Amino acid sequence: MFYKLPSFEYFKARSVGEALELAGKIGDYRFLAGGTDLLVDLKIGRYKPRAILDIGGLRELSYIINDGSRVRIGALTRLEDILRSSVVRERLPLLHEAVYNMASWQIRSVATIGGNIANASPAADTAPPLLVHDAIVKTRSVRGERAVRLEEFIQGPRRTLLEPGEMIIEFEVPVSPGLEEYWAYRKFGRRSAFTLSVVGLAVGAEFHEGSPVFKVSLNSVAPKPVRARTVEEYLKGKTLTDSVIETASKIVQQDISPITDVRATAEYRRHLATVLLKDALKEIAGRLRR
Repeated sequence: MFYKLPSFEYFKARSVGEALELAGKIGDYRFLAGGTDLLVDLKIGRYKPRAILDIGGLRELSYIINDGSRVRIGALTRLEDILRSSVVRERLPLLHEAVYNMASWQIRSVATIGGNIANASPAADTAPPLLVHDAIVKTRSVRGERAVRLEEFIQGPRRTLLEPGEMIIEFEVPVSPGLEEYWAYRKFGRRSAFTLSVVGLAVGAEFHEGSPVFKVSLNSVAPKPVRARTVEEYLKGKTLTDSVIETASKIVQQDISPITDVRATAEYRRHLATVLLKDALKEIAGRLRR
């Protein structure tokens, strides 16, 4: 079967301001950043916009800034730039590890972090580490700017809080010393590399008054990437003993609602969530004992 792009008008924005102005005038459009998801969606007929608004060349939205207690990442920062960034590697190792396990370098060289989140796939690989860090999504329109917690921003499959004429500008990612050292990332796919997640998982530990506070997030196990709040609540004030880890890895079932699709059954995803969480918590427990 052959697929082809539908007909559309093409506009290339030269600045963020021009992009927002065009978006307001056009109405029926899709932003084009890296295009790794959008072009496929256009070919299969998922979207049939009147216009494509190309924002991929807006270098003003491509940056990684080490800003004290946070790291700021522009929405059009390429995944390959994130992977190569010493700031991300040292301050956001969970995000570095997730991007390292994403796609091929050819795709990472054009795909953007903003596109990965705006696409709102349940399998978005940058989402779990960003959720563990309580990342903030900053958006802009001709009406002004706003900041939304990532956990609220993604509403479901291909649904976000973005309003017409609004675009993602930046991700503000809080950083704590604990998350720079005590973390674990797991991804299981149908291949060993260049694959979509069957289940992905990020775990990190922050410290409050000397005690670890654990944060857990998963993708591909619910309509959107999720925080495992039941697990987090159970782990409060506890030491990661074998019995605690065993219980936590079972409790995660309360936080997920996987489906069966071409990559895996819901039952298998539930099994993987338990196995991967147990393995990740054991890794962090080992680091905490050192």
